[in-house]
Amino acid sequence: MSEQKTPFADAEGRLSRALREMTQSSWLVTLLAVVVALVVGGVLILAADRDVQATLSYFFSRPGDFFEIAFNTLRDAYSALFRGAVFDWQAPSAQRSFRPITETMVYSVPLILAGLGIAIGFRSGMLNIGGQGQIILGATSAGFLGYAVSLPTGLHLLLAVAGGVLGGAIWGGIAGVLKARTGANEVIVTIMLNHIAIYLLAWLLKQQWFIQTGSNQPLSTAVDNSARLAGLLGPGFRLHAGFLVAILATFAVWWLLERSTLGYEFRAIGENPDAARTAGINVPKATALVLVIAGGLAGLGGAMHVLGTEYRIGSGVAGTLGFDAITVALLGRSKPLGTFLAGLLLGGLRAGGVLMQAQTGTPIDIVLVLQAVIVLMIAAPPLVRTIFLLPTDGKPARRTKKKTTTTQEVTV
Repeated sequence: MSEQKTPFADAEGRLSRALREMTQSSWLVTLLAVVVALVVGGVLILAADRDVQATLSYFFSRPGDFFEIAFNTLRDAYSALFRGAVFDWQAPSAQRSFRPITETMVYSVPLILAGLGIAIGFRSGMLNIGGQGQIILGATSAGFLGYAVSLPTGLHLLLAVAGGVLGGAIWGGIAGVLKARTGANEVIVTIMLNHIAIYLLAWLLKQQWFIQTGSNQPLSTAVDNSARLAGLLGPGFRLHAGFLVAILATFAVWWLLERSTLGYEFRAIGENPDAARTAGINVPKATALVLVIAGGLAGLGGAMHVLGTEYRIGSGVAGTLGFDAITVALLGRSKPLGTFLAGLLLGGLRAGGVLMQAQTGTPIDIVLVLQAVIVLMIAAPPLVRTIFLLPTDGKPARRTKKKTTTTQEVTV
């Protein structure tokens, strides 16, 4: 006698399947990785606070003091981080209240653009570690064209941006051509190109024809107003048109990877180069194009950084943007939308970390620790699933069917 499923049992089965899919989702693992990072950051914040350290000396006699001060310390630190990154409800004016979210957007622009370039490489089976050098070349080219050439406003900006894209594309293309022609390891080549870019910039900043300031300081003259990105919100805000460029680039990369023939070739060589070659794909050409496009996006990020916020070329013009872009691509699972959101997250940590340090004395290095822990958790999904007691197998368990014997044989 067979059992009949009741509507309640059917709904319960659908709910259990939905919960199983949710607990096995890579997005949930990413979210939980951020939670783990915040917990680890909280422990470090408490360890660095002197008031918390003082309560530990008499913890067993009055444990309430420790928990009260620990709670207040974490509340103040993370609320300052939020107020510096999203919305500051303690600001004296409405303009100052909404400025943090715009600062997050400003910080996120080069991270998103360079992260998209890194993500294209990851989806194509290549580890592009050269984002730092590509950003430096992009920023250097765009900045130099921004003050060394005199052109009308719109044309000057387009030339500077094109120079930044070209500079990054050439720097990425060097690694792409070497890998396509000689089979050179792109990790080693791009790392070496990072160092070459750093020392090349250091040399350029010692040349008067480059800096054009008449000073011995390693800092270039300012970019002309005709080559600067337009602001989006007027005085009092630094948000510029580069954020719109980042949105358009995100959509363009999504279309490239998911809807274009070239993107199909990129994904094919990432899955199996031999099978792609058998299918008629020109693997060396596609390999070179991956790193050319990736470098161009990173160079675009460098151009937006110089033409939108920095306005000058210095030895630290790229900061750690190229290495943070790797974190953005990993956190975004190498997907365009995920990379965009990850760039906003890291931009928020950068913007909020400044206020957190200023108001609570929490070292801004905690932000770097948060990024590192996030990357560690993203790189080890089984560890995250173990911590939160989630299913470790992404596939449902197979059911073994018993073999039945029949007395009749089927003849063909």
